[in-house]
Amino acid sequence: MHYNSFNSVMRARFGCKVYKLALDGGFTCPNRDGTLGTRGCIFCGEGSGAFAQKPCGDVLTQIDRAKARVQGKNGGGKYVAYFQSFTNTYAPAARLRELFTPVLSHPEVAALSIATRPDCLEPEKVALLAELGAVKPVWVELGLQTVNPVTAVYIRRGYDLPVYDDAVSRLKAAGLEVITHVILGLPGETEADLYATVDHVSRVGSDGIKLQLLHVLRGTDLYDDYLAGRFSVLTLPAYIRLLEGCIRRLRPDMVIHRLTGDGAKRDLAAPLWSGDKKAVLNAISAALERDNVIQGELYTP
Repeated sequence: MHYNSFNSVMRARFGCKVYKLALDGGFTCPNRDGTLGTRGCIFCGEGSGAFAQKPCGDVLTQIDRAKARVQGKNGGGKYVAYFQSFTNTYAPAARLRELFTPVLSHPEVAALSIATRPDCLEPEKVALLAELGAVKPVWVELGLQTVNPVTAVYIRRGYDLPVYDDAVSRLKAAGLEVITHVILGLPGETEADLYATVDHVSRVGSDGIKLQLLHVLRGTDLYDDYLAGRFSVLTLPAYIRLLEGCIRRLRPDMVIHRLTGDGAKRDLAAPLWSGDKKAVLNAISAALERDNVIQGELYTP
């Protein structure tokens, strides 16, 4: 069985290695500013932006600073400008235009990727992203995490599944590419719950997926539940088994943008094995190769 890895797809699409530059656009989130809540999602520490380059007043300078941090990892390739921290369409369309338009002029930026919530994609914002997508590829990353309504309430996601479905439909109709985030190992979820989520993401038409290990960060409400013994985290073998099950359920054309994830080591409480990212990726690669799950080289948009 073949799967489309981010690296292989980017090489086929752009003719070189492509590296994601994590950026902070200076946004907040309706789950934090009082619109929906004030504490964010239960697992959220820094809005998934612990490794993001902070704003400096000029987005092109910010990109160059982010690039300098990873220069040795990319070998002269190109970059995806990835606005990662919090909700990156949670502002008027005029501000989004001002922020995102210069990014596409950077000669080394191959694509723009925007992490956001499906309930923060009003028509005028989708129209703007489609306009930008005519210049260079624009990807919209949506944090679904689960289709289980009970889990969605527990993690304080703040929107119902039809909101996600509608956002994917409208983004796809506008010619934009969609990447969906899914968390493996959410408290209370069964293997069947996880696969139901992956099946839905595949069926609804998401172009790509990020498969994320649930990790517990100090200072989050999830950390309090972990200390209270309300759930256990996955072992590495259990994670790899679930990961393989997810991969086998995806549409053949879908791109896997992430096979795991890790928090900042200073904040990581569990599982501690996830802090050794190189060892984790090597273990995943060896297991997938052993079980004949092989990176594919072809990409169907």
